[in-house]
Amino acid sequence: MNSKAQSVEAYLEEIPEERKNAFFQLRETILSQLPVGFEETMSYGMIGYVVPLERYPAGYHCNPKLPLPFVNIANQKNYLALYHSCIYADENLMNWFKQEYPKHSSAKLDMGKSCIRFKKLDKIPFALIGELIAKVSMEEWIITYENSKK
Repeated sequence: MNSKAQSVEAYLEEIPEERKNAFFQLRETILSQLPVGFEETMSYGMIGYVVPLERYPAGYHCNPKLPLPFVNIANQKNYLALYHSCIYADENLMNWFKQEYPKHSSAKLDMGKSCIRFKKLDKIPFALIGELIAKVSMEEWIITYENSKK
């Protein structure tokens, strides 16, 4: 469900009441652990945390006019989603996350290539998400991204 919201504030207003607490806590977890330099913005109809074009002028290879995405969060039809680009590009980070997840949540890990789906809102492992966000600096993400394109 891509939103037509033009601002983060407008996106937040669209969150259904029954999901607001979990979504707002997910956003706060990200903001509190987000490494220096990333910016919060609307990205692909979701709230995104990106490398600003001023820092990485090459932008995202799919559309170089857009900043390089790092993390996105979204309210989807049946779940909340966290899209973490680096977890897709870095096998070690992916393996770490998969090993740690059962220590932080009793819910089964529901994950695609970069998408982590949370259907049970009371089982979101916020502390683990915070660790995941803090693990990769902007500089490390740019290097990982450039190496993954080769």
